[in-house]
Amino acid sequence: MKKDQSSLTSLIAAFSRAYHSQYDNPKIFDDFIAKQLLTAQEFQDISTNMVRNIQFFNEDISAKLDHNEESILQWVIQTQLSPTPLARAAYCERVLLNEITLGATQYVLLGAGLDTFHFRHPELRNSLAIFEVDHPATQAFKRSKLKKASLEIQDNLHFVPMDFSKAFSVQNLYDEGFGYEKTFFSLLGVSYYLTKEELSYLIKQLFTIVPTGSSIVLDYADENLFTETGLSNRVQNMVKMAAASGEPMKACYSYKEMESMLGDADLLIYEHLSPARINEFYFADRKDYLTAFETIHYVHAVKK
Repeated sequence: MKKDQSSLTSLIAAFSRAYHSQYDNPKIFDDFIAKQLLTAQEFQDISTNMVRNIQFFNEDISAKLDHNEESILQWVIQTQLSPTPLARAAYCERVLLNEITLGATQYVLLGAGLDTFHFRHPELRNSLAIFEVDHPATQAFKRSKLKKASLEIQDNLHFVPMDFSKAFSVQNLYDEGFGYEKTFFSLLGVSYYLTKEELSYLIKQLFTIVPTGSSIVLDYADENLFTETGLSNRVQNMVKMAAASGEPMKACYSYKEMESMLGDADLLIYEHLSPARINEFYFADRKDYLTAFETIHYVHAVKK
């Protein structure tokens, strides 16, 4: 991953969370810190680019919305950009907070980007060690953003620089104080970009260093990823954008395949959310464009 790519990807994700926190109601996931990580110019530039590229997303929607830039921006963000990041973050953190009550003392975010959990939950400073694992370029970008926003890093947050998509290093975690304790892992927005062999190897590595009861939440694409068009072609658009960025989506799974792969790492699926269930839990009765993204599933799996 190039430095500019890692920075832009994490910045756009933060933008979508910031927009939702400011403008959408009801809230699916309220990241009230996210906007502090963007300058006013960055927020405006991303907004402008989204509107200018409306033809890529949908050739007809601009005319339907009377070429109103605010309405077009809302449509792009709510239809194409935000549904999966918002719902999976809401699900992941709900599971995490429950796991903490059940004894988890460590939280490892694989591909943390500009995640703000640490800053939204200062009450966990003395009870939860947080390990953010990400590309060195992304972490350097994040540190600069935190400094500019005057957000103080508490001593329970540990940065673990690592391109885990290439090689996972247990030692890098140990060097930051990771121990053999009940641990919760999040792996969000990552599985699509790894081969099945790479994902299987990564999960096996993770769960050799933690005790029984440790668990993971991950999202994955089902076997329709490369054939489903989705609402306003959004699934097809997602696949095209990934390929154009130089990071093509590589893998999709049937439920049986995911269950088998997790089973090989001695994990049992505790909960599985299909797109229909995600829509029911997080998007029901909304009056805007937000709906669950087709083909994307969430899984919470626990070590036996």
